[in-house]
Amino acid sequence: MTDQTVSVREAKARLSELAERAADGVDIVIAKHGRPAARLTTVRRTRKPVDLEKLQALTRAMPTQPENASLAIRRMRDQSRY
Repeated sequence: MTDQTVSVREAKARLSELAERAADGVDIVIAKHGRPAARLTTVRRTRKPVDLEKLQALTRAMPTQPENASLAIRRMRDQSRY
């Protein structure tokens, strides 16, 4: 997407709207006296890799449920607890 340039005064008045646009991927350039002074942009979060061994060990240690979820929900609904 293209950059959008706004003045400091306009940025102060429309910060919530500009933050939403930045979150949607539009870079907002904030200009002071007509010169670019700051940039409002989306945050790119880094993701941690999943340790498959730990995940499998965790799920193996969990007790199994006595009945599957659909039967449990049906039973609760039939007993008027849903």
